[in-house]
Amino acid sequence: MYCVKCGVELADTEKICPLCKTAVCHPDFFGKTAESEYPLKSLPDKEKQSRVACFIISAVFLIALFIIPLCDLQFDKTVDWAGFATGGILLLYEIFVLPFWFKKPNPVIFVPCGFASVAAYLFYVCFATSGNWFLTFALPVVFGLCLIVTAVVALLRYVRKGRLFIFGGAGIALGVFMFPIELLINLTFGMTFVAWSMYPLICLVLIGGLLIFLGIYRPARELMEQKFFF
Repeated sequence: MYCVKCGVELADTEKICPLCKTAVCHPDFFGKTAESEYPLKSLPDKEKQSRVACFIISAVFLIALFIIPLCDLQFDKTVDWAGFATGGILLLYEIFVLPFWFKKPNPVIFVPCGFASVAAYLFYVCFATSGNWFLTFALPVVFGLCLIVTAVVALLRYVRKGRLFIFGGAGIALGVFMFPIELLINLTFGMTFVAWSMYPLICLVLIGGLLIFLGIYRPARELMEQKFFF
């Protein structure tokens, strides 16, 4: 069976076309509702599975945090590179594992916390290596990216429509942000001005402009949805 509007092949139980959202209409066929192969009571509890998975992953992280300093002491007779490795492991845990301990994690809260953890780790790296690039480069870049990403996540969570406008605006904002990044690199590390930021700026502005155009011009958006199935 095929959709009468876009022609995509449909399953026998489909009532609405998943691509163009057109109601399935066939004069000689009436779809049957598929029944679940398992009783509802026998289905696994997803929350319990998530907690068990988080517990196992956390145990693996704890083992790694215990082994790394021991390896550093064994081979170097002092704690040297273990701080970088353990800090990176804690950073990965905070970003990718910690939110899943919560039943409904709010990304608007966890995204800024993740960027704060990144800033803290970079501060440790700068301090441990006796560098002077954290305040003049790492902190402003992390803060700027945090603002852009947090704004996108908040808009996606609390605004139901206009995702193309959100992603388009984010692309343009990220492209414009390339200029301060290049300026901070030149000021912090004493590099010569080569104007490399123009290239990502042009690409990101073009992509963002295309997304905004698709959000405004409905026929083009529907054509892209039919051709690329999104």
